[in-house]
Amino acid sequence: MDFKDTKWMMIKKSRQSYMLMLPYYILFFTFTILPVLTAIVFSFTNFNMLQAPSFVGWTNYTRLFLENEIFVIALQNTLIFAVVTGPLSFFLCFVFAWIINDMPPKIRAFMTLVFYAPSISGNVFFMWQVFFSGDRMGHVNGFLINLGLIDSPINFFRDARFIMPILIIVQLWMSLGVGFLAFIAGLQTVDKALFEAGAVDGIRNRWQELWFITLPSMKPQLLFAAVMQITTSFAIADIVTILAGLPTVNYAGDTIVTHLQDIGWIRFEMGYASAVATILFLLMVGTNKGVQRILRKVGT
Repeated sequence: MDFKDTKWMMIKKSRQSYMLMLPYYILFFTFTILPVLTAIVFSFTNFNMLQAPSFVGWTNYTRLFLENEIFVIALQNTLIFAVVTGPLSFFLCFVFAWIINDMPPKIRAFMTLVFYAPSISGNVFFMWQVFFSGDRMGHVNGFLINLGLIDSPINFFRDARFIMPILIIVQLWMSLGVGFLAFIAGLQTVDKALFEAGAVDGIRNRWQELWFITLPSMKPQLLFAAVMQITTSFAIADIVTILAGLPTVNYAGDTIVTHLQDIGWIRFEMGYASAVATILFLLMVGTNKGVQRILRKVGT
């Protein structure tokens, strides 16, 4: 009996399990794989949703990197967001989860809700709009005026110098959600017997416990949180649009996703927008693969 026959027998034996998974696979293919493949195909066409797509080869990609200065700026801004907010939010999520995990159960549950709430709040941006309001009623402006540091209010979201730092702060605050929840769950599942065995083997402090026991035991949660944080950092759009507008002043806060929205939803250049989406997809996949390869080495 060859390998193909053995594999077919295993599939036939587990056919009930595959039938239960079939609805998920259908939905995943329909709403994830198929749109990605469609975007890749459309990226090689000129398509405005009114006329049939026409093949243009690599023209859209050539325009992106050689003719579109706005895309280059958006790409740079996206990479800044990803490099700053991705690793930093990942680190902060783990540190806060590690600290809160040692608290009493009731306090731990309350603190978990506090950290997770920003990621599910509907009007979360309203607070930051008030905080950085461009008049004297804004908390930051009022504070700086009271200290005598400025004479007139600063319109933070209309000054290119302040847009990126503010957006990074807001994104970091919002990103302490799903990753934090995954780390809390992972810390709760670490076998306590491992710490006793580690003490016998020579582990003497919390840092050694963290590196040799806690992190290796949490590899699934670390990988999940890394994927979520990277995906979020590359897909920043709502924060930019709501707080700083579309486009932002001098494109100081524009990202690939906001540029994609501008091209696709406003100009209806769907072929060109599909090329932008394809570049973003390749960036996210490549970064996720690299981070996962690094995290697999933790504790080894």
